Amino acid sequence: MLSNTCKYAIRAVIYLAVNEEDGKKIGIKQISKELDIPTPFLGKILQSLAKQKLLKSTKGPHGGFGLGRTPEEITLYDIVAIIDGDDVFTNCLIGLQSCKSNSSEGKACPVHDQYHAIRKQMKEFFANESIEKIMNNMKEKGDYIKL
Repeated sequence: MLSNTCKYAIRAVIYLAVNEEDGKKIGIKQISKELDIPTPFLGKILQSLAKQKLLKSTKGPHGGFGLGRTPEEITLYDIVAIIDGDDVFTNCLIGLQSCKSNSSEGKACPVHDQYHAIRKQMKEFFANESIEKIMNNMKEKGDYIKL
């Protein structure tokens, strides 16, 4: 459901939250190496998040990226909305233009009623799942979690 770009963005934000120390920025090469994401691609992702104030970026030899908000203030929904848009939470599952999830005048698609409930649950989950909650869950899981 989420693009690889969005998954990389989520992993990068979690990585920054886990490794944040007194506002110190983390260089893109370090993030790229640790998460095994190509540096130029990661750079575009992080710049998109910084442009929307989810991250802070600093240029220069001691530059890098850090969180623009506290981990409790950043939700998965925030990241998804910036990277993929919120279409996954609003649009028709099978992409029919006539479906009423795409148009107030349209008729419901064959899976509209079933998918509407799932879409609503997904949106609530993404909106309520903060980076802080994920970090706390990671601590409980110990070595099982690798970004």
